[in-house]
Amino acid sequence: MLNELEKLHRACFPNKPWSAADFADLKKSGCDIIASQNGFIVWRVVADQAEIITIGVHPDARRGGIATAMLVLAETDAKKRGATKMFLEVADNNHPARAMYEHNGYKQINIRPKYYDGIDAILMEKIL
Repeated sequence: MLNELEKLHRACFPNKPWSAADFADLKKSGCDIIASQNGFIVWRVVADQAEIITIGVHPDARRGGIATAMLVLAETDAKKRGATKMFLEVADNNHPARAMYEHNGYKQINIRPKYYDGIDAILMEKIL
């Protein structure tokens, strides 16, 4: 499974692909992963807070609801485990992702200047 996830991540993020070992390390550190043929989400829950680490959808399958469906699954799991808030960060210039998060109830709470190779990271949260 992790080798397939590596291939999918490479298709989603060709400039900074993660390896199967990267995903294995995330699992070992307590992260959860849901993956399908065309999408994945990685998140973690710590005490009453949850964080989306990454979410990706194959370019050929975007705008079909996969990211939203995976986001809802992660939020539902986090809430069942006691999380009251879900956090994430997204590159300021990633307009499709920002719009999807906003559509799903996430609000901007802060900015990390020049976090992504000179691009600001927008910190967002949603009350679960």
